[in-house]
Amino acid sequence: MMRFYSVLRSVPSAVILAITTWSAGAATSNVVIADFNFSPPGVSINVNDSVVWNWTGSFHTTTSSTGLWNSGIHNAGDSFTNTFGTAGNFPYLCSVHTFMVGSVTVSGPNQPPTITITNPAPGTVFAAPWTGAIQTSALDSDGTISSVEFFTNSISIGIVSNAPFNLSVTKIPAGTYTLTALATDNSGATNVSPGVSISVVDPVPITIKDPFFVSATQFRLTYTANTGLKYVVERSSSLTNFSGISTNMATGSSVNFTDSAAVDLENFYRVGRLRNP
Repeated sequence: MMRFYSVLRSVPSAVILAITTWSAGAATSNVVIADFNFSPPGVSINVNDSVVWNWTGSFHTTTSSTGLWNSGIHNAGDSFTNTFGTAGNFPYLCSVHTFMVGSVTVSGPNQPPTITITNPAPGTVFAAPWTGAIQTSALDSDGTISSVEFFTNSISIGIVSNAPFNLSVTKIPAGTYTLTALATDNSGATNVSPGVSISVVDPVPITIKDPFFVSATQFRLTYTANTGLKYVVERSSSLTNFSGISTNMATGSSVNFTDSAAVDLENFYRVGRLRNP
């Protein structure tokens, strides 16, 4: 089924009836080339739509400013059609009267947004309860991001409607979680980020055991830990003014540490778990 819309325009020499036609697949927009002007000077269409230029004046052209089309010189009663297969802005002019200018703006189909979770990184381990932030990179190539909804194991935990589209979380209990984020653009298109798997663990008590001298200047100890959490080993010669001598992420349930500079007659050691990454 076709629909017809008409626009009545009066020019000094005639009355022009410009018709724009829509069909199921594509639309056609009409531009009148009168004496020394294009009417309308700007047309907005979609990809695969056409523009028809209709001459009511004489000795004019419609010529793309970038050489995409050139009607040649025509006179009243002639017409020229160009179909636009790509999105963009296409300025044109009359090559005989270069002050006559117009443009065609072509919009493509709405592109969905893109979104990724940038923090935390996949495989990150947190101490329970976890309080922190889920950060994203959300972009829309042909519009704007309206909102980002966050999920843990497919359960919604919050919606953010303003850039930079990060969500603060509090007191997440121990468990294994897959984080995802759903971005919605200003035209309603959506996209879901790749999942990011994290773990929240109940931290074990830190116990120092098996201390012994490897040599006169090397002292070794072992401490209990949670895999993936960070710990710091500190040393003092007087139980005051402890200073950190090693920081590492535990790779197992116990960590062996060697102080290769244990030169004092007596040293004290302590191990602490650092805050969540």
